[in-house]
Amino acid sequence: MNSEKGTIAVSLVEEAVRCVKRCGADPLPMLEQAGIAPQLLASPSARVSSAQYGALWNAIGRGLDDEFFGQDSHPMRSGSFIAMCQAALTARNGAQALARTTGFMRLVLDDMIVDTSVTGERVRLTYGLREGVREKAMFAYATHFILVYGVVSWLVGRRIPILSARFRCAEPAAGHEYRLMFCDDLSFGERESYVDLAPAFLDLPVIQTAKSLKAFLREAPASFIVKYRNPDSLAARVRRALRARPIAEWPGAHALAAELRIAEATMRRRLKREGYTYQSIKDALRRDMAIAALQAGERTIADIAVAVGFAEPSAFHRAFRKWTGARPTDYRP
Repeated sequence: MNSEKGTIAVSLVEEAVRCVKRCGADPLPMLEQAGIAPQLLASPSARVSSAQYGALWNAIGRGLDDEFFGQDSHPMRSGSFIAMCQAALTARNGAQALARTTGFMRLVLDDMIVDTSVTGERVRLTYGLREGVREKAMFAYATHFILVYGVVSWLVGRRIPILSARFRCAEPAAGHEYRLMFCDDLSFGERESYVDLAPAFLDLPVIQTAKSLKAFLREAPASFIVKYRNPDSLAARVRRALRARPIAEWPGAHALAAELRIAEATMRRRLKREGYTYQSIKDALRRDMAIAALQAGERTIADIAVAVGFAEPSAFHRAFRKWTGARPTDYRP
């Protein structure tokens, strides 16, 4: 079972659903198209797969004929994302790719304005709003950023390090999830909204082609919602170390800290600062592996329970409800 694909908090699904409702549309058919059980929205700790979230993203874009989910006074009509990718594909390097993607978004949206400034230390994307436009929610900023950042990272063939991010809006319920998406140095309620990127990507050549674009579009945006998450935190290092071995061989905290060449107390302290414990990371990995297997629909729940480290299905059911607030059967296709 592959846990690399990861999962996404249901709070982000709720934000997308709220956009649909504000537009006067019914989100239930869109949730159904994405294979997301509506009852999961009642469980704050529930998760969905990146593929499900990507399918919901695409279903909403088609259903509203707006790939920006009604978050701008001008709709981003269906097909806009494909057109943006095609326009950026002929860029020579990362700098030109960034200019084309942000320029394209400026053409299709009215409310949100993004300016780029470059120094030797960072590339800053500053988010402004047209005069008279009310402050946007974090979901709107994140939607814009994910589209631009995901395409540019794909074009140059690597994740562009995010150095810091500041936003004027209040912290949303999914604040922790946004830190996974952006970086640990993320704060809300600030005087201005911007994201700072490490500048090395500017000179990298665009390595993608029209052929690779087809595969990218088949999986976007699910392919980069999780793929380009922050990999530099200690929690990410711990997850990578655990993923590299079977669950039965996962080491204790002391042994893993020694493997990572840090003191166990230091590892615990740093993980706590990032919002984790060693146990919570292990539980999250087992949860994501279980969700992926349940959605594949190829194994019995009893088999999945054993695969993620439970001797008894009843213990797995209890743990799964604790992790997600839902039943394993809620995740069956």
